[in-house]
Amino acid sequence: MSDIKGKKILMVVAPDKFRDEELFDTKRVIESFGGTVEVASLTLYPAKGMKGGSVTPDLKLQDVHVDDYDAVVFVGGSGAQVYFDNQYALNLAKKAYEKGKVLGAICIAPCILANAGLLEGKDATVWFGSEFVSLLKSKGANYTGEAVEVDGNIVTANGPMSAKDFGKVIVTLLSKSE
Repeated sequence: MSDIKGKKILMVVAPDKFRDEELFDTKRVIESFGGTVEVASLTLYPAKGMKGGSVTPDLKLQDVHVDDYDAVVFVGGSGAQVYFDNQYALNLAKKAYEKGKVLGAICIAPCILANAGLLEGKDATVWFGSEFVSLLKSKGANYTGEAVEVDGNIVTANGPMSAKDFGKVIVTLLSKSE
């Protein structure tokens, strides 16, 4: 892995019940390689993690300009379900994909990518709850069950225990992109 100074990464969290490790551990890994991380959510009020952590978003999801970022990462946790059918989240994922950005999702957040139509025919993983696996498969994803899965510029991970490796894969993909 190499230095990713100058790369900007947007991490999208739910306003409530995001998974702390998936934000903070992933963010730490990215920043340790020189990346700059901004956080978006539905509001600018402090977002609350499932384990008691808190983060004040830098911007509202509806104010995101995808061209400002090299990667867009959706953080999981039970609160991420708020984005499964959210047009701002689905459109952000689609735009990031269409523009060749690195696109990441961890825990249940790969369901956002699936609902955006981005995982059809792609290898992907998700939190192992049967409803989430079923959703990915129903949208045409090749569910692999791996901890971290990469298909092109899309990286998915299965939960908090994979957060650091997820961050490292994002760094690797960013170091390859111009």
